[in-house]
Amino acid sequence: MSDTAGRPAFLGVALSATGRFWAGPSVEADRQTEAMVQATRLPRALAAVLVARGVSADEAPGFLDPRLNDLLPDPSSLKDMAPATARFLKAVRDRERIAIFADYDVDGGASAALLLTWLRAMGRQATLYIPDRIDEGYGPNVPAMTALGAAHDLILCVDCGTLSHEPVSAATQAGADVVILDHHLGGETLPAAVAVVNPNRQDETGALAALCAAAVTFLMLVDANRALRAEGATGPDLMALLDLVALATVADVAPLTGVNRAFVRQGLKVLARRERIGLRALADVARLDQTPTAHHLGFLLGPRINAGGRVGAADLGARLLATDDGAEAAALATRLEGLNEDRRAIEALVRQEALSQAEARGLDGPLVWAAADGWHPGVVGIVAARLKEAANRPAVVIGIEGGMGKGSARSVPGVDLGAAIQRLAAEGLIERGGGHKMAAGLTVRAEAIPAAMERLGELLARQGAGAEGPRDLRLDGMLMPGAATPDLVAELDRAGPFGQGAPAPRFAFPGLFVSHLRRMGESHLRATFTDGTSASLEAVAFGAFDGPLGPLIERHGHRPLHIAGRLELNHWNGRTRVQLRLDDAAEA
Repeated sequence: MSDTAGRPAFLGVALSATGRFWAGPSVEADRQTEAMVQATRLPRALAAVLVARGVSADEAPGFLDPRLNDLLPDPSSLKDMAPATARFLKAVRDRERIAIFADYDVDGGASAALLLTWLRAMGRQATLYIPDRIDEGYGPNVPAMTALGAAHDLILCVDCGTLSHEPVSAATQAGADVVILDHHLGGETLPAAVAVVNPNRQDETGALAALCAAAVTFLMLVDANRALRAEGATGPDLMALLDLVALATVADVAPLTGVNRAFVRQGLKVLARRERIGLRALADVARLDQTPTAHHLGFLLGPRINAGGRVGAADLGARLLATDDGAEAAALATRLEGLNEDRRAIEALVRQEALSQAEARGLDGPLVWAAADGWHPGVVGIVAARLKEAANRPAVVIGIEGGMGKGSARSVPGVDLGAAIQRLAAEGLIERGGGHKMAAGLTVRAEAIPAAMERLGELLARQGAGAEGPRDLRLDGMLMPGAATPDLVAELDRAGPFGQGAPAPRFAFPGLFVSHLRRMGESHLRATFTDGTSASLEAVAFGAFDGPLGPLIERHGHRPLHIAGRLELNHWNGRTRVQLRLDDAAEA
């Protein structure tokens, strides 16, 4: 079987249990994989993953062992880096009063913690200011910047500020200089700051557009350390800060390619040493008892750090990441754990209502959206991500309070959502909005929401949103259960870390039978599959019974199934076993 473009369906699966087309390696990719195996002696499964990533045999050694020194960009390649670094170091040398204005998410908190940790190592301190999501909204505001400007000599805006003309002017008029370290899309003009370091300024080349704000902040600290060395001085250890850069890169859903991949690879090594008191305390309350992975950053630690900004005190996450006090770290981690539980409960209610509303409106257009009074603004971004996953389309979720809606939007690869939302603001359909390609925020009057969403759908349709047929499940090849060993998982992990822009390898296992199945809770599934020999494969599928996957496997009878997913190691009670994170299935 094939799709409308004539591509053959892998194992003949043109429409799976989850409504996806299984797309396997092409004939040419298979040839390249065989050549890779011959040239490198790597396992075939790993060679197939490298070929899918566009890695040649000559590039394979460097890809499998990425060195940050080889991939780190020159900080001076970013516009305004020189004046930013110079002004920052002047404030350090002259013991000026420094304030850090940070966004309330993981990227903002990690950026602030980078600066606070570096300054503490230099014997300096800074005031941390993070706006309240509900009372102040995203980014610098005039009252806060005026007050900070009157009490400080330098304000560093991290993960925000690129579009904040009036607040920056207010701080300047109050007596402070402002330096902006950001990555959100810039407008035609920039605020009147000493420096705006942002790879997504309109006058940048775009070569570093994938960096998160913490990575931009890290590059300024690299530049600062270089300047100190040129003067015969020594700056703080920057390699020890890479756990913060890795955390922010994954949590902000930046693509794990190029230097970002090296940041996360090296940052995970730093995190595994458990030297940062705050992250150690958070890992303990989250029961992270194994070597951390990018998955743990994005789905275990990141949400807990974000919980303060979503449903609690906005500065809790940044304070946890920056603290060097064990008692404070333990208290903050415990509080964030509780807030994360609150966030989950709130999110579940909003998600159910938003999905019902979006389904009633239709999930087949270029945009899915939902809006209602009383939805907590701290969870609309998470719910937008869930809608996006359900519909494979850009999604917007808006909470309305007092006639004004505050919303978050999430996109799919190939659709620049941030630019489209900036266009809405320029056309006057929303009060303000901005972000980057994959995520954005907006403020809109309640009565203007339908017209704004209709126009946003038009803009996204021009980029191809909603035009595709069944979603692809991209597979790197086929394996049998006996090949799924811990050694193979370790080999595949060399191609990681995996995440946005670098999906974990997925393999199909053909014609297997279910030998054991049980539900976990209401919606999860655990099963054991066999190929009829002594070889078996354990699998887990979270949320399987929230959709068609669980019921299909449950009613399998004695019929064979093709299954597909990602191999991982399951650590339990001192034992390590291979399991398949089951993504999809189809009747054989």
